[in-house]
Amino acid sequence: MSDRPSAPDTPANLRPAPIAFSDLGASVRFGVEQFRAIPLLSVAFSALFVAIGLLMYSVLEFGQIAPMSLSLAGGFMLVGPILLAGFFSVSDKVRKGRHAAFGDIWDGFRRMPRGGWVISFVCGLLFLIWVTDAGILYGFMVGREPFGFLRLLRIEGVVVNYAAYSAIMGGILALILFTVSAFSIPLIYDGRAQLVSGVVASVRAVFGRFWVMMCWAVLLAGVIIISTLLLPLLLLTLPVMAYASRELYFRTFPSGADARTA
Repeated sequence: MSDRPSAPDTPANLRPAPIAFSDLGASVRFGVEQFRAIPLLSVAFSALFVAIGLLMYSVLEFGQIAPMSLSLAGGFMLVGPILLAGFFSVSDKVRKGRHAAFGDIWDGFRRMPRGGWVISFVCGLLFLIWVTDAGILYGFMVGREPFGFLRLLRIEGVVVNYAAYSAIMGGILALILFTVSAFSIPLIYDGRAQLVSGVVASVRAVFGRFWVMMCWAVLLAGVIIISTLLLPLLLLTLPVMAYASRELYFRTFPSGADARTA
C-alpha cells in the first residue's frame, strides 16, 4: 500500500494552523531529540555537505578570494531545501518507531514528486544567480587583492562592507525562497499538494504568522550560516534544523500530516 495520501488535500485542509513563538522552541527541541535518536546516520549524511564545503573553501584559499566564503555560506540557505527529502524520510521512520538506515535517505529523494524537484531546480538557479552577483560585487569592492583565510581573520573594513552589501542582496533572495519553499516542499513530499497549491499554502502560512515565521527564518539562517563558516558545526546543526523544520511543518499543517507511514 502506498505511503502517500491518494489525493492532495482540499484548499480548506491546507489552511495553516495558528503558530506561536513557543512552537519554534518546541520544534527545535524535537529536532535535538531526533538527532539524539539517530546521531550516526544524521552526522554521516551531513558529512557529505561538510566535505563539499571543505572543497569549496580550499578552492577559495587557493585563489586567494577567501571573503567569498561569506557569500557561499549565505548561499547555502538557497540550496538547503534540496536536502530536505533525505532528512524527511529518516525523520518519518523515527517518528513511527522504526529503524532508519542510510538507504532511507536515498528513498526520500527517490519518492520526491516532480513538483518538489521543480522547486529544487529554482533553488539551484537562484543560488547560481546569487554566486554570480556576489562575484561581481566582490570584483568591485575587493578587486584582485589577495585575501586568504588568515587575512580574513583581521576583519578589515573592505571585507565588512562587502559582507554587508552581499547580505542585503542575498537576504532578498532568501526571503523570497523561504516564503515559497518553507512549507511547499513538505506538502508536496507528503502528497498533500501539487506545485501551485503547495506554493500558495506556503506563502499563506508565512504571511499569516509573519513575525513568528520571520523569527524562524532568522534563526534558521543564523544557525546554518554560522555553522557553514565553522564547518564541523554543520554536522550537528544541519540535521537538527532539518528535523525541527519537519516538526514545525506538522504543527503548521496538522491535518493529515500523520497519514504517511515510513
